[in-house]
Amino acid sequence: MNSNTLSDTDIRHHLHPFTDYSAMKREGTRIITDADGHYIIDSDGNRILDGMAGLWCVNVGYGREELINAATEQMRRLPYYNTFFKTSNEPAARLSEKLVEIAPDGIEHVFFANSGSEANDTIVRMVRHFWTLEGRPEKQVIISRTYGYHGSTTVAASMGGMGAMHDQGASLPDFHQIRPPYGFLYQGNMDEATFAETSANWLREEISKTGADNIAAFIAEPVQGAGGVIIPPAGYFDHIQAICREHDILFVADEVITGYGRTGQWFASQTMGLKPDLIATAKGLTSGYQPMSAVLVGNRVARTLIDDGGEFYHGFTYSGHPVAAAVALANLGVIEKEGLIDRVREDTGPYLKEAITRLDDHPLVGQTRSFGLLASIELVADKNGPVMFENEGETGMICRDHAIQRGLMMRAVRDGMILSPALTFTRDDIDMLIDIAAAALDDTLKTLGRTK
Repeated sequence: MNSNTLSDTDIRHHLHPFTDYSAMKREGTRIITDADGHYIIDSDGNRILDGMAGLWCVNVGYGREELINAATEQMRRLPYYNTFFKTSNEPAARLSEKLVEIAPDGIEHVFFANSGSEANDTIVRMVRHFWTLEGRPEKQVIISRTYGYHGSTTVAASMGGMGAMHDQGASLPDFHQIRPPYGFLYQGNMDEATFAETSANWLREEISKTGADNIAAFIAEPVQGAGGVIIPPAGYFDHIQAICREHDILFVADEVITGYGRTGQWFASQTMGLKPDLIATAKGLTSGYQPMSAVLVGNRVARTLIDDGGEFYHGFTYSGHPVAAAVALANLGVIEKEGLIDRVREDTGPYLKEAITRLDDHPLVGQTRSFGLLASIELVADKNGPVMFENEGETGMICRDHAIQRGLMMRAVRDGMILSPALTFTRDDIDMLIDIAAAALDDTLKTLGRTK
Protein backbone atom coordinates (compact mmCIF):
# COMPACT_ATOMS: atom_id res chain seq x y z
CA MET A 1 0.00 0.00 0.00
CA ASN A 2 1.16 3.56 -0.69
CA SER A 3 0.97 6.29 1.94
CA ASN A 4 -2.44 7.60 0.94
CA THR A 5 -3.97 4.11 0.84
CA LEU A 6 -2.51 3.23 4.24
CA SER A 7 -3.79 6.45 5.75
CA ASP A 8 -7.25 5.96 4.24
CA THR A 9 -7.41 2.39 5.54
CA ASP A 10 -6.30 3.50 8.99
CA ILE A 11 -8.88 6.28 9.17
CA ARG A 12 -11.71 3.96 8.07
CA HIS A 13 -11.11 1.35 10.77
CA HIS A 14 -8.71 2.47 13.50
CA LEU A 15 -9.90 4.49 16.50
CA HIS A 16 -6.70 6.07 17.84
CA PRO A 17 -6.07 6.95 21.51
CA PHE A 18 -6.24 10.63 22.56
CA THR A 19 -7.37 11.73 19.09
CA ASP A 20 -9.92 14.16 17.67
CA TYR A 21 -11.53 11.78 15.18
CA SER A 22 -13.13 14.43 13.02
CA ALA A 23 -9.80 16.24 12.70
CA MET A 24 -8.05 12.97 11.87
CA LYS A 25 -10.63 12.22 9.19
CA ARG A 26 -10.05 15.69 7.73
CA GLU A 27 -6.27 15.76 7.90
CA GLY A 28 -5.23 12.10 7.57
CA THR A 29 -2.72 10.10 9.60
CA ARG A 30 1.04 9.77 9.44
CA ILE A 31 2.07 6.14 8.97
CA ILE A 32 5.34 5.28 10.73
CA THR A 33 6.98 2.37 8.92
CA ASP A 34 10.52 2.14 10.31
CA ALA A 35 12.78 3.39 13.05
CA ASP A 36 16.54 3.59 13.39
CA GLY A 37 18.56 4.87 16.33
CA HIS A 38 16.94 8.18 17.26
CA TYR A 39 14.82 8.53 14.11
CA ILE A 40 11.36 7.41 13.07
CA ILE A 41 10.62 7.10 9.36
CA ASP A 42 7.20 7.54 7.79
CA SER A 43 5.68 5.96 4.69
CA ASP A 44 6.79 8.93 2.59
CA GLY A 45 10.40 8.36 3.60
CA ASN A 46 10.67 11.35 5.96
CA ARG A 47 13.22 10.89 8.75
CA ILE A 48 12.08 12.55 11.97
CA LEU A 49 14.31 13.01 15.01
CA ASP A 50 12.32 11.52 17.87
CA GLY A 51 12.54 14.09 20.65
CA MET A 52 9.90 12.19 22.65
CA ALA A 53 11.49 8.69 22.68
CA GLY A 54 8.23 7.30 21.36
CA LEU A 55 5.93 8.19 24.24
CA TRP A 56 8.56 8.87 26.93
CA CYS A 57 9.68 5.25 26.67
CA VAL A 58 12.29 4.27 24.05
CA ASN A 59 15.17 4.88 26.44
CA VAL A 60 17.82 2.93 24.53
CA GLY A 61 16.79 4.04 21.04
CA TYR A 62 15.41 2.02 18.14
CA GLY A 63 16.78 -1.08 16.45
CA ARG A 64 18.62 -2.57 19.44
CA GLU A 65 19.56 -6.13 18.48
CA GLU A 66 20.03 -7.10 22.13
CA LEU A 67 16.33 -6.57 22.79
CA ILE A 68 15.21 -8.09 19.50
CA ASN A 69 17.28 -11.21 20.12
CA ALA A 70 16.04 -11.54 23.70
CA ALA A 71 12.43 -11.51 22.46
CA THR A 72 13.13 -13.96 19.66
CA GLU A 73 14.96 -16.46 21.85
CA GLN A 74 12.30 -16.34 24.56
CA MET A 75 9.53 -16.82 22.01
CA ARG A 76 11.22 -20.02 20.87
CA ARG A 77 11.56 -21.34 24.42
CA LEU A 78 8.34 -20.19 26.09
CA PRO A 79 6.25 -17.61 24.22
CA TYR A 80 3.65 -17.43 26.97
CA TYR A 81 2.38 -18.91 30.17
CA ASN A 82 0.46 -17.21 32.96
CA THR A 83 1.70 -16.48 36.47
CA PHE A 84 -1.56 -17.55 38.15
CA PHE A 85 -1.84 -20.91 39.97
CA LYS A 86 1.50 -20.41 41.79
CA THR A 87 3.40 -20.73 38.49
CA SER A 88 6.12 -18.46 37.12
CA ASN A 89 8.81 -18.34 34.46
CA GLU A 90 12.53 -17.74 34.47
CA PRO A 91 12.60 -14.19 33.00
CA ALA A 92 9.88 -12.94 35.38
CA ALA A 93 11.65 -14.38 38.42
CA ARG A 94 15.00 -12.93 37.35
CA LEU A 95 13.46 -9.56 36.51
CA SER A 96 11.80 -9.28 39.92
CA GLU A 97 15.20 -9.85 41.54
CA LYS A 98 16.85 -7.27 39.27
CA LEU A 99 14.22 -4.62 39.99
CA VAL A 100 14.62 -5.07 43.74
CA GLU A 101 18.40 -4.70 43.26
CA ILE A 102 18.10 -1.32 41.51
CA ALA A 103 15.04 0.00 43.39
CA PRO A 104 15.17 2.50 46.25
CA ASP A 105 15.80 1.05 49.71
CA GLY A 106 12.82 -0.63 51.33
CA ILE A 107 11.51 -2.28 48.14
CA GLU A 108 11.66 -6.08 48.06
CA HIS A 109 8.61 -7.13 46.05
CA VAL A 110 7.26 -6.54 42.53
CA PHE A 111 3.82 -6.95 40.93
CA PHE A 112 3.82 -7.14 37.11
CA ALA A 113 1.22 -5.68 34.75
CA ASN A 114 1.20 -4.38 31.17
CA SER A 115 0.95 -0.58 31.28
CA GLY A 116 1.26 2.37 33.59
CA SER A 117 -2.54 2.54 33.77
CA GLU A 118 -2.70 -1.04 35.00
CA ALA A 119 0.13 -0.42 37.44
CA ASN A 120 -1.80 2.46 38.99
CA ASP A 121 -5.07 0.50 39.01
CA THR A 122 -3.14 -2.17 40.89
CA ILE A 123 -1.87 0.39 43.39
CA VAL A 124 -5.40 1.63 44.13
CA ARG A 125 -6.54 -1.94 44.80
CA MET A 126 -3.44 -2.69 46.82
CA VAL A 127 -3.50 0.35 49.13
CA ARG A 128 -7.21 0.03 49.89
CA HIS A 129 -6.81 -3.69 50.55
CA PHE A 130 -3.81 -2.91 52.78
CA TRP A 131 -5.80 -0.52 54.96
CA THR A 132 -8.67 -3.01 55.23
CA LEU A 133 -6.23 -5.67 56.43
CA GLU A 134 -4.87 -3.11 58.90
CA GLY A 135 -8.38 -2.75 60.33
CA ARG A 136 -8.98 0.70 58.84
CA PRO A 137 -11.29 0.09 55.85
CA GLU A 138 -12.54 3.68 55.97
CA LYS A 139 -9.21 4.85 54.47
CA GLN A 140 -10.36 4.94 50.84
CA VAL A 141 -9.58 8.40 49.43
CA ILE A 142 -6.64 8.84 47.07
CA ILE A 143 -5.23 12.36 46.70
CA SER A 144 -3.35 13.39 43.56
CA ARG A 145 -2.66 16.68 41.78
CA THR A 146 -4.16 18.76 39.00
CA TYR A 147 -2.34 18.06 35.70
CA GLY A 148 -1.23 14.73 37.18
CA TYR A 149 -1.45 11.85 34.72
CA HIS A 150 -1.72 8.32 36.09
CA GLY A 151 -3.25 6.49 33.15
CA SER A 152 -6.41 6.28 31.07
CA THR A 153 -8.40 3.39 32.52
CA THR A 154 -11.42 4.63 34.47
CA VAL A 155 -9.74 4.20 37.85
CA ALA A 156 -6.37 5.62 36.80
CA ALA A 157 -7.95 8.56 34.98
CA SER A 158 -10.17 9.30 37.98
CA MET A 159 -7.05 9.34 40.11
CA GLY A 160 -5.29 11.70 37.72
CA GLY A 161 -5.89 15.42 37.44
CA MET A 162 -6.90 15.83 33.81
CA GLY A 163 -10.29 17.52 33.78
CA ALA A 164 -11.07 16.63 30.17
CA MET A 165 -10.76 12.94 31.05
CA HIS A 166 -13.01 13.35 34.08
CA ASP A 167 -15.61 14.93 31.80
CA GLN A 168 -15.68 11.78 29.66
CA GLY A 169 -16.81 9.31 32.30
CA ALA A 170 -13.61 9.00 34.36
CA SER A 171 -14.67 10.65 37.61
CA LEU A 172 -15.14 8.01 40.28
CA PRO A 173 -15.71 9.04 43.91
CA ASP A 174 -12.94 9.10 46.53
CA PHE A 175 -10.32 10.63 44.24
CA HIS A 176 -9.35 14.20 45.17
CA GLN A 177 -6.86 16.60 43.56
CA ILE A 178 -4.79 19.48 44.89
CA ARG A 179 -2.87 22.11 42.94
CA PRO A 180 0.59 21.06 41.73
CA PRO A 181 3.85 22.92 42.47
CA TYR A 182 3.68 24.56 39.04
CA GLY A 183 6.04 27.46 39.54
CA PHE A 184 5.37 29.04 36.14
CA LEU A 185 1.72 29.55 37.11
CA TYR A 186 1.68 29.76 40.89
CA GLN A 187 5.04 30.84 42.32
CA GLY A 188 4.73 34.55 41.67
CA ASN A 189 7.18 36.52 43.81
CA MET A 190 7.82 33.71 46.31
CA ASP A 191 11.36 32.40 46.64
CA GLU A 192 11.88 28.69 45.99
CA ALA A 193 11.88 27.60 49.63
CA THR A 194 8.68 29.50 50.40
CA PHE A 195 6.96 28.12 47.31
CA ALA A 196 8.05 24.57 48.21
CA GLU A 197 6.42 24.86 51.63
CA THR A 198 3.36 26.72 50.36
CA SER A 199 2.60 24.24 47.58
CA ALA A 200 3.16 21.25 49.89
CA ASN A 201 0.71 22.77 52.37
CA TRP A 202 -2.01 22.44 49.75
CA LEU A 203 -1.88 18.75 50.69
CA ARG A 204 -2.19 19.62 54.38
CA GLU A 205 -5.27 21.73 53.60
CA GLU A 206 -6.91 18.86 51.71
CA ILE A 207 -6.19 16.46 54.58
CA SER A 208 -7.83 18.92 56.97
CA LYS A 209 -10.96 19.03 54.78
CA THR A 210 -11.20 15.29 54.05
CA GLY A 211 -9.88 13.87 57.31
CA ALA A 212 -6.72 11.81 57.58
CA ASP A 213 -8.74 8.80 58.79
CA ASN A 214 -10.40 8.68 55.34
CA ILE A 215 -7.27 9.01 53.21
CA ALA A 216 -5.44 5.94 51.92
CA ALA A 217 -2.62 7.49 49.89
CA PHE A 218 -1.15 10.50 48.17
CA ILE A 219 0.24 9.81 44.69
CA ALA A 220 2.58 12.08 42.74
CA GLU A 221 4.88 11.98 39.76
CA PRO A 222 8.33 13.25 40.83
CA VAL A 223 8.18 15.33 37.63
CA GLN A 224 4.70 15.70 36.15
CA GLY A 225 5.33 14.51 32.61
CA ALA A 226 2.13 14.55 30.58
CA GLY A 227 1.00 17.50 32.67
CA GLY A 228 3.71 19.60 31.02
CA VAL A 229 7.04 18.63 32.65
CA ILE A 230 6.20 20.37 35.92
CA ILE A 231 9.35 20.28 38.06
CA PRO A 232 8.84 20.76 41.81
CA PRO A 233 10.89 23.30 43.76
CA ALA A 234 13.71 21.93 45.92
CA GLY A 235 12.33 20.81 49.26
CA TYR A 236 8.75 20.25 48.07
CA PHE A 237 8.83 16.48 48.53
CA ASP A 238 10.55 16.77 51.89
CA HIS A 239 7.49 18.63 53.11
CA ILE A 240 5.11 16.25 51.31
CA GLN A 241 6.67 13.14 52.84
CA ALA A 242 6.66 14.67 56.31
CA ILE A 243 2.94 15.48 55.96
CA CYS A 244 2.19 11.91 54.82
CA ARG A 245 4.11 10.44 57.76
CA GLU A 246 2.44 12.81 60.21
CA HIS A 247 -1.03 11.69 59.11
CA ASP A 248 -0.22 8.01 58.37
CA ILE A 249 -0.98 8.31 54.67
CA LEU A 250 0.84 6.09 52.18
CA PHE A 251 3.08 7.94 49.72
CA VAL A 252 3.07 6.63 46.14
CA ALA A 253 5.54 7.72 43.46
CA ASP A 254 4.33 7.41 39.86
CA GLU A 255 7.58 6.81 38.00
CA VAL A 256 6.06 5.54 34.77
CA ILE A 257 7.89 8.35 32.94
CA THR A 258 10.78 9.16 35.29
CA GLY A 259 11.92 5.58 35.94
CA TYR A 260 14.84 3.67 34.43
CA GLY A 261 17.43 6.39 34.08
CA ARG A 262 15.67 9.49 32.78
CA THR A 263 16.68 11.68 35.73
CA GLY A 264 20.26 10.44 36.15
CA GLN A 265 19.49 7.63 38.61
CA TRP A 266 17.55 4.42 38.10
CA PHE A 267 14.56 6.19 39.64
CA ALA A 268 13.72 9.83 40.31
CA SER A 269 12.95 8.73 43.86
CA GLN A 270 16.70 8.21 44.24
CA THR A 271 17.52 11.49 42.49
CA MET A 272 15.19 13.40 44.81
CA GLY A 273 15.70 11.40 48.01
CA LEU A 274 12.14 10.04 48.14
CA LYS A 275 11.04 7.04 50.20
CA PRO A 276 7.73 5.96 48.68
CA ASP A 277 5.63 3.07 49.95
CA LEU A 278 4.89 2.01 46.35
CA ILE A 279 6.25 2.98 42.94
CA ALA A 280 4.46 2.64 39.60
CA THR A 281 6.83 1.96 36.68
CA ALA A 282 6.44 1.07 32.99
CA LYS A 283 7.64 2.68 29.69
CA GLY A 284 11.45 2.65 30.06
CA LEU A 285 11.32 -0.78 31.70
CA THR A 286 11.37 -2.36 28.23
CA SER A 287 12.14 0.81 26.23
CA GLY A 288 8.71 0.25 24.69
CA TYR A 289 9.82 -2.86 22.80
CA GLN A 290 7.21 -4.87 24.72
CA PRO A 291 4.26 -3.71 26.85
CA MET A 292 5.10 -4.22 30.52
CA SER A 293 4.78 -2.44 33.86
CA ALA A 294 5.91 -3.18 37.38
CA VAL A 295 4.63 -2.00 40.74
CA LEU A 296 7.50 -1.83 43.22
CA VAL A 297 5.97 -2.60 46.61
CA GLY A 298 7.53 -1.32 49.82
CA ASN A 299 8.05 -3.56 52.80
CA ARG A 300 5.29 -2.08 54.97
CA VAL A 301 2.59 -2.86 52.42
CA ALA A 302 4.12 -6.15 51.23
CA ARG A 303 4.43 -7.60 54.74
CA THR A 304 0.75 -7.03 55.46
CA LEU A 305 -0.34 -8.47 52.10
CA ILE A 306 1.85 -11.54 52.51
CA ASP A 307 1.37 -12.24 56.21
CA ASP A 308 -2.28 -11.28 56.68
CA GLY A 309 -3.88 -10.97 53.27
CA GLY A 310 -4.86 -14.38 51.98
CA GLU A 311 -5.60 -14.35 48.24
CA PHE A 312 -5.21 -11.02 46.42
CA TYR A 313 -8.00 -11.10 43.84
CA HIS A 314 -6.25 -9.06 41.20
CA GLY A 315 -4.03 -9.64 38.17
CA PHE A 316 -3.82 -9.82 34.40
CA THR A 317 -3.53 -12.55 31.79
CA TYR A 318 -0.15 -11.17 30.76
CA SER A 319 1.27 -10.32 34.21
CA GLY A 320 4.94 -11.35 34.18
CA HIS A 321 4.82 -12.24 30.47
CA PRO A 322 8.03 -14.19 29.72
CA VAL A 323 8.84 -12.36 26.47
CA ALA A 324 8.28 -8.93 27.98
CA ALA A 325 10.37 -9.88 31.02
CA ALA A 326 13.20 -11.15 28.83
CA VAL A 327 13.19 -7.89 26.87
CA ALA A 328 13.16 -5.88 30.10
CA LEU A 329 16.21 -7.75 31.37
CA ALA A 330 18.04 -7.12 28.10
CA ASN A 331 17.02 -3.45 28.17
CA LEU A 332 18.28 -2.94 31.73
CA GLY A 333 21.47 -4.70 30.69
CA VAL A 334 22.03 -2.23 27.84
CA ILE A 335 21.44 0.73 30.17
CA GLU A 336 24.04 -0.65 32.59
CA LYS A 337 26.59 -1.80 30.01
CA GLU A 338 26.61 1.53 28.16
CA GLY A 339 26.63 3.67 31.30
CA LEU A 340 23.55 5.57 30.14
CA ILE A 341 22.46 6.66 33.61
CA ASP A 342 25.87 8.18 34.36
CA ARG A 343 25.76 9.88 30.95
CA VAL A 344 22.42 11.50 31.70
CA ARG A 345 23.50 12.60 35.17
CA GLU A 346 26.96 13.89 34.31
CA ASP A 347 26.80 14.89 30.64
CA THR A 348 23.64 15.05 28.55
CA GLY A 349 21.23 16.08 31.32
CA PRO A 350 23.30 19.13 32.30
CA TYR A 351 23.97 19.86 28.61
CA LEU A 352 20.25 19.85 27.77
CA LYS A 353 19.62 22.19 30.71
CA GLU A 354 22.17 24.61 29.26
CA ALA A 355 21.24 24.17 25.59
CA ILE A 356 17.52 24.76 25.99
CA THR A 357 18.18 28.23 27.43
CA ARG A 358 19.22 29.28 23.90
CA LEU A 359 15.49 29.55 23.26
CA ASP A 360 14.76 31.87 26.19
CA ASP A 361 15.05 35.07 24.14
CA HIS A 362 12.52 33.97 21.54
CA PRO A 363 9.41 36.20 21.66
CA LEU A 364 7.12 33.15 22.05
CA VAL A 365 9.03 31.59 24.95
CA GLY A 366 7.91 32.39 28.49
CA GLN A 367 10.11 29.81 30.20
CA THR A 368 12.34 26.84 29.46
CA ARG A 369 13.02 24.17 32.08
CA SER A 370 14.54 20.72 32.27
CA PHE A 371 15.28 17.90 34.69
CA GLY A 372 17.53 15.10 33.49
CA LEU A 373 16.29 14.29 30.01
CA LEU A 374 12.88 15.90 30.44
CA ALA A 375 12.24 19.42 29.19
CA SER A 376 9.52 21.95 28.43
CA ILE A 377 9.33 25.14 26.38
CA GLU A 378 6.39 27.25 27.60
CA LEU A 379 4.87 29.35 24.81
CA VAL A 380 3.22 32.66 25.69
CA ALA A 381 1.36 35.40 23.87
CA ASP A 382 3.44 38.04 25.63
CA LYS A 383 6.61 37.58 27.66
CA ASN A 384 5.64 40.52 29.90
CA GLY A 385 3.45 39.08 32.62
CA PRO A 386 3.62 36.52 31.09
CA VAL A 387 0.34 36.56 29.18
CA MET A 388 -0.94 33.14 28.12
CA PHE A 389 -2.71 32.45 24.82
CA GLU A 390 -6.49 32.74 24.94
CA ASN A 391 -7.19 29.57 22.94
CA GLU A 392 -5.13 27.24 25.12
CA GLY A 393 -3.39 24.50 23.15
CA GLU A 394 -3.88 25.99 19.69
CA THR A 395 -0.42 27.57 19.43
CA GLY A 396 1.23 24.47 20.85
CA MET A 397 -0.33 22.34 18.11
CA ILE A 398 0.84 24.80 15.45
CA CYS A 399 4.38 24.64 16.79
CA ARG A 400 4.28 20.84 17.02
CA ASP A 401 3.21 20.52 13.39
CA HIS A 402 5.96 22.89 12.24
CA ALA A 403 8.52 20.88 14.20
CA ILE A 404 7.42 17.64 12.57
CA GLN A 405 7.57 19.26 9.13
CA ARG A 406 11.15 20.26 9.89
CA GLY A 407 12.04 16.77 11.11
CA LEU A 408 11.58 16.84 14.91
CA MET A 409 8.93 15.06 16.94
CA MET A 410 7.93 17.25 19.87
CA ARG A 411 4.75 16.95 21.90
CA ALA A 412 2.41 19.81 22.71
CA VAL A 413 0.87 19.92 26.20
CA ARG A 414 -1.44 22.91 26.33
CA ASP A 415 0.99 25.55 24.93
CA GLY A 416 4.11 23.88 26.23
CA MET A 417 6.46 22.01 23.90
CA ILE A 418 7.63 18.82 25.60
CA LEU A 419 10.85 16.89 25.08
CA SER A 420 11.90 13.49 26.39
CA PRO A 421 14.76 12.17 24.23
CA ALA A 422 16.32 8.73 24.47
CA LEU A 423 19.04 8.22 27.06
CA THR A 424 21.36 7.46 24.14
CA PHE A 425 21.15 11.03 22.79
CA THR A 426 24.51 12.76 22.41
CA ARG A 427 25.36 16.45 22.68
CA ASP A 428 25.22 16.64 18.86
CA ASP A 429 21.70 15.19 18.93
CA ILE A 430 20.66 17.77 21.52
CA ASP A 431 22.13 20.60 19.42
CA MET A 432 20.16 19.40 16.40
CA LEU A 433 17.00 19.14 18.49
CA ILE A 434 17.38 22.71 19.77
CA ASP A 435 18.15 24.07 16.29
CA ILE A 436 15.02 22.50 14.81
CA ALA A 437 12.92 23.65 17.77
CA ALA A 438 14.17 27.21 17.22
CA ALA A 439 13.20 27.06 13.55
CA ALA A 440 9.76 25.67 14.46
CA LEU A 441 9.27 28.57 16.88
CA ASP A 442 10.11 31.02 14.07
CA ASP A 443 7.62 29.24 11.78
CA THR A 444 4.97 29.46 14.50
CA LEU A 445 5.59 33.17 14.92
CA LYS A 446 5.02 33.68 11.19
CA THR A 447 1.83 31.57 11.27
CA LEU A 448 0.57 33.84 14.05
CA GLY A 449 1.32 36.86 11.84
CA ARG A 450 4.07 38.19 14.07
CA THR A 451 7.72 39.03 13.54
CA LYS A 452 10.69 39.02 15.89
